Amino acid sequence: MAVYSEPRKVPSVKSARGIPLDAGAVVFIVALVALAFMVVLPLGWLLFTSVQTGDTGRFTLGNYVEAFTKSIYLAPIVNSLILASGVATIAVLIGAPLAWLVARTDVPARGLLRTLVVAAFVTPSFLGAQAWILLAAPNSGWFNKAFVALTHAEHGPLNIYSLAGAIFVMAMYNVPYTFTFVSGALAAMPAELEDAAAILGANGWRRTFSIALPLAMPAIVAGFIMSFLEALAEFGTPAFLLIPARAQVITTQLYLFFQFPSRVELAAAYAMPLLFVTAGLLYVQRRMIGRRRYTMIGAKGTRRHPISLGRWRWPAFALALGAPLCSVILPYLALLLASLSRQWGIGPVPGNLTAYWYHWAFFDNPQTQAAIAHSFEYGFAAATIALLVATAIGVAVTRKLVPGGSWLAFICMAPFVVPGIVLAIGFFSAYSRPPLVLYGTAWILIIAYATRFLPIAFSNITTALGTLSADLENAARTLGASRLHSLFTITMPLLRPAMLSAWLLVFIPALRELSCAIFLFTPRTAVMATVIFDFSDAGNFEAVATLGIIIMVATLAIVSAMYRFLGRSPVE
Repeated sequence: MAVYSEPRKVPSVKSARGIPLDAGAVVFIVALVALAFMVVLPLGWLLFTSVQTGDTGRFTLGNYVEAFTKSIYLAPIVNSLILASGVATIAVLIGAPLAWLVARTDVPARGLLRTLVVAAFVTPSFLGAQAWILLAAPNSGWFNKAFVALTHAEHGPLNIYSLAGAIFVMAMYNVPYTFTFVSGALAAMPAELEDAAAILGANGWRRTFSIALPLAMPAIVAGFIMSFLEALAEFGTPAFLLIPARAQVITTQLYLFFQFPSRVELAAAYAMPLLFVTAGLLYVQRRMIGRRRYTMIGAKGTRRHPISLGRWRWPAFALALGAPLCSVILPYLALLLASLSRQWGIGPVPGNLTAYWYHWAFFDNPQTQAAIAHSFEYGFAAATIALLVATAIGVAVTRKLVPGGSWLAFICMAPFVVPGIVLAIGFFSAYSRPPLVLYGTAWILIIAYATRFLPIAFSNITTALGTLSADLENAARTLGASRLHSLFTITMPLLRPAMLSAWLLVFIPALRELSCAIFLFTPRTAVMATVIFDFSDAGNFEAVATLGIIIMVATLAIVSAMYRFLGRSPVE
């Protein structure tokens, strides 16, 4: 005999006057306070600081006039545009054919190529820059030394400390954007179109250029825009390669504004156009990706037969391996060998190999010990905060718990259009002065990380919530369960895989974030990325390589766990 039991009710939250508050109102208030603290105040202070004088704090437009009329500040803007255009063009020219080879042809080892693209995606480009310093520094790079030894020339042909060197390195790590967009577009295209063309006599090349390529063009343009924006907002690689070359870009010039004497007001004004350019191009990119919805028209496509490359299979594989070779294989090998060398300049020769630097990093050096611990602690805390805020707002928006949920979603996604270096300046402006002074504490880094990657967690949570019907929650409520009780006992367990995925997708980039940390850290709150920056500036490349290997081993282990337990990788 079935016995009906009344569901346990969660006590309602009450206000100070004892009046019950609706769960939606509680979520709205908490979310609004969190977003105001994380997003609205830093961006508001950024704008406010840009129109202040440094001495009296009065209103002025002089910061904008100085920032955009002096040639010393205009040259970095020109360099940034050249850098971003070059990076985006090369990334598209490599990424689109690579995606086509992997998705549509019988090129060998397609799984290996995809794995290497994932490895490039999760590798910070500033670590790639460090590796290429070891390989292609003008006088001490291993490639140049080998060239001099073989040819007896006075110097080697490569100079990584140049605008061309920065374009090359950054392009290699932006290839995954175009690869991801284009391979996704090719996989989603209905096979019937190409099958019909094949029946009419079109060969594989004709089908590619007349059908696949035109339909994938929005994805190619989207990849170009994303690479352009990433290059425009990147700090690490230009700092390592262009500051020594005295060829500044926008992000390195912003960094120089914070050197003694600090000019925060001028930096805020100089950063504002970068914010608006990023927002505008991201809007265009979203529109371009949105046009790919045509790929969903029709029923399930027939099985697609790979295009046979014939005798060109292995030459095509060799070409396809070029980008992973430059972004993963050679850099990882260079960092590993340098980390195992007493002196990296001598090279990986017998008598110079040692495990000293790993013992030094983990046991002998308090600075690296603290930095490693801080990186994991701050990343863990930032991922947890971002997940809690994203889940609360995601539930409020998708379940329509509060009016105006679309505004909460808009504010939650706002950091997506804010480059990390601009966001850091906003946090510095907002929280380095009373009444709330966070600068110099771990909290300013934690909250900056959580804010920077909040859109990732929010997108993940809302996508998962969109696939979960509210019928189960409604059924529980008809049996007497409160809204909060139905959410915690029904929705949250079903949402657990998406929440874990969102947490990991925030933790991974927070672990190696540099653009925010370089403006907000102090010696007491240094993390691995900032210690790498300091060691590189001091020329201690063995320590740089060791910390770089530690970061990459941790990152790849987390990505492997994500793929194993969630069945997905960061580029899927």
